[in-house]
Amino acid sequence: MAGEAGKARTVLLATEKAFAADAVSKIEAVTSAAGYKLVRLENYKSKDDLLKAVADADAMIIRSDKVDQAVLDKAAKLKIVVRAGAGYDNIDLKATEGKGVVSMNTPGQNANAVAELVFGMMITSARNNYDGTSGFELVNRSIAFYGFGAVARAVHKLAQGFGMKSFAYDPYIPAEKIAEMGATPVATVAGLFEHQYVSLHVPLTAETKASINKELLMKMPKGGTLINTARCEVVHEADMVEVFKARQDFCYLCDVAPDDKAAKEAMTAAVGDKFGKRLIFTAKKMGAQTLEANDNCGVAAANQIVAFFEKGETRFALKA
Repeated sequence: MAGEAGKARTVLLATEKAFAADAVSKIEAVTSAAGYKLVRLENYKSKDDLLKAVADADAMIIRSDKVDQAVLDKAAKLKIVVRAGAGYDNIDLKATEGKGVVSMNTPGQNANAVAELVFGMMITSARNNYDGTSGFELVNRSIAFYGFGAVARAVHKLAQGFGMKSFAYDPYIPAEKIAEMGATPVATVAGLFEHQYVSLHVPLTAETKASINKELLMKMPKGGTLINTARCEVVHEADMVEVFKARQDFCYLCDVAPDDKAAKEAMTAAVGDKFGKRLIFTAKKMGAQTLEANDNCGVAAANQIVAFFEKGETRFALKA
């Protein structure tokens, strides 16, 4: 249980998309120092592999791997699961709470990596995918954030360096706090779409699912650009196709391509110009794919597990 120090523990590192080797070594250094055994299940191909491996685990570290009722039914000893990253919709929080398993994430650990990717995509788009034609500069342009957590604030910091104007809406952060951090608070989600760039930094919930729709996107000014490093499901995919058809100036920069191949192909077909200018899809979710973010997220997850068992700490516990 939490707070019972000095016991032997087994920590399962279950990563369908494996951490860099150096990050794994650092994770193992943390768990070994606590007297825990680290079991590695990396690049696995079948959920059956996960169901088998979780049987003896006291704790789990995951990335985008799904922890659902089926996993929990096999996890007889599991007390804690930590998502190495910010988003956590891949954990069934009601199921973990029902079984008395604590769920955590590692907020802020990959914020800089995601922020740099955002700007990489913005520059690629603004310079027409480096095709030799004239693009535009980012200085004096506006960027609006839906959600103003650690990642959005990291993007905001870079935007300030580029001489951009920042705006933000976050229902959980008071307007005066947003202003203190250097962004202009916006009263509604719709108000964000008055600006050229809108960057999404919200979790996938019943409220946010498919909430970015045609009505909002058509409000954007000339050159309007949506940036999505959050979750693909927050965007209404059919509406996105319609916006591409209606507006030749609209751009979508996305690190979370639809899982549905047909939806992705429909967006690509609707673009109508050179792929990589108006529509950017990364090959796979790349926001946290840096050596530094691998280290930060993985080590933070390991430290949170040790602190949970040895000291009873639950600072980053998630609620359903």
